[in-house]
Order: sequence, then C-alpha cells, then structure tokens
Amino acid sequence: MTEERTGYRRSAKSPRGEARRRELLDKVADDLGTNGLVDFSLRRAARAAGTTHKVLLYHFEGAEDLLTQAVLQLRERRITRAVSAAAEQGGSLADRVRSMWPTLIGEESWVLDQAIGLAMYDAARYADLARSASRQYLPTLLALCPESWASERRTEVAELILGTLRGFLIEWRTSGDAAGIEAGFAALTRALEREERA
Repeated sequence: MTEERTGYRRSAKSPRGEARRRELLDKVADDLGTNGLVDFSLRRAARAAGTTHKVLLYHFEGAEDLLTQAVLQLRERRITRAVSAAAEQGGSLADRVRSMWPTLIGEESWVLDQAIGLAMYDAARYADLARSASRQYLPTLLALCPESWASERRTEVAELILGTLRGFLIEWRTSGDAAGIEAGFAALTRALEREERA
C-alpha cells in the first residue's frame, strides 16, 4: 500500500469521515431494502447515496465490503425492531419469540433472506454474511432467556431458537406455507414452555 493510499484511508477514519461513512451507508442500506441484492454494484450504490463510486471507495474497501456493511446495517435495524416487539410483548420466552416473527418477515426482511441465499450460493466469497448473522442475533436471543439459567443452557436454547427461526424464514420464502410454519411455532412454543418450567 502506498503512502498516499495509507493517508487516504487514515483521513477516512477521522470523526468527520466516520460520520460521512455512516450517512452513505444508511442511504445504501435503504436502497438495498427497497431494491434487493440483485444487480447491486458500486454505481447503483453511488446513485442511491447521491455521490460517485470513487467517494464510496474512499470510505469502503470495495463493492463487497460495502454490500456486507449494508446488510449488517439492515440486520441491525431488524434486530432492534424485534427486540422492541419482544419487550412490548413481555410474558413467557415463547410469547416473546413468537412476537418477533412479524418483524422477521416484514419490510426489508426479503433482502436479508437473499443475503443468506447468497452466502449459501457462494460460500467462499460471501460466507461472512451468514457468520455475521449468528453473531448479530445470538446476543439478542441470549438476552431473552431467563437470567437464572446457566450460560450453557441459555446458549443451547438461543441456538435452538435461531436455527428454528431460520428454518421458518426459508420455508416462508420458498413455499409460503403459513399453516406449516404455524404448526412449527406451536411445537417450538411447547418446547420453550417445557424448558422454562424445567
């Protein structure tokens, strides 16, 4: 890396540069939420952000970095809404998990489901899109579990919930089988209720 390039990156990390980066990322994430991942490019992202692709390259390592960061941003928005829904619901763990479902299938969720598909289609290139999902969701699911539970038990239940909800999302996107998902939720609810009583 040349000295000029190093300086170029260093200035992007200044408080002003970070603020500009967040602003650009918000606009690109909004575009992804509306238009999805198909045909994503630096040029499209630049149009959405009202800038040039060179400005985006000043703040991001490239198209894949920008795409990953925008997906993380969309996922964080969904997690925030899901946590809010669970907090409003209150009640049992099963009730709170069920209350998150409308958020998981609402608004920008189809883009995040596309990201999972992309990670499965080209794991070598986009594996971090899937790995980062677990890192983002697990703390929220762990926090839903009773504090009195041992750490290992909370982790096991959080992983169960995460895996089950992912399965429901794939089913929702591929078949739209609402009755089948409802049956699955009934089984998950019973399992979580038994776990809480144990």
